[in-house]
Amino acid sequence: MVRVLADIFTFDNTRYLFSGLFNTLLIAVMTVLVSIVFGTVLALCRNYHKGILGKIASVYTEVFRNTPLLLWILVCVFLVHFGRSMTRGALALILYTSSVIAEIIRGGLNSIHFGQFEAARSQGFNFFQTLVYIVLPQCFRRVIPSLLSQVITTVKDTSFLAQFAIAEFFYNSKNLMSSLPQKITLTTTHIFVIFGFIALMYFIINFSLSCLVRRLASPSQKLHIHDISGD
Repeated sequence: MVRVLADIFTFDNTRYLFSGLFNTLLIAVMTVLVSIVFGTVLALCRNYHKGILGKIASVYTEVFRNTPLLLWILVCVFLVHFGRSMTRGALALILYTSSVIAEIIRGGLNSIHFGQFEAARSQGFNFFQTLVYIVLPQCFRRVIPSLLSQVITTVKDTSFLAQFAIAEFFYNSKNLMSSLPQKITLTTTHIFVIFGFIALMYFIINFSLSCLVRRLASPSQKLHIHDISGD
């Protein structure tokens, strides 16, 4: 086993693997940040604008949320003609993830009683100020666990990009596996070690996020029970 580890985790190989992991995290962070902003706009339009913007937001959300992510990666990688392949892959993730986050945020908005708008209006707030200072802060506080769960899903979804030669973690790991036979005799043990390393890295990242989700969800659950009991 020591020999196998020495064969795989040379300095160059390890740097190559972690460069892919860095790209995975970069794509995931960029996807989540842009999707939260765009998803919030979609949720607000769908909830509070009954005209054309609300209809567009509804159609967009339903189309992207109910079709496979892999389909949109195909569309963006092969039909979009600007930016690097990694940028196009990230664009596909953003288009898809925005629709999911839009529904999460819309659920948070629907959980806030409309009487808060009336109370804010009585204090001189206009609609925009009510959203920014009163409604959205409460909404995000309530949906943090769901948003973090979607972050975990997004980190895992980046592995789809490996099918299109985008140099994220899963692609670099597979590419390393295919190049090893040129230097060493590849055995089943080598393959299991590489796949084990892939699983371990994804597990460490996503388990850490899961622990954060549970930590943030617990106070919310306690608060919800407290509100129901009326104590």
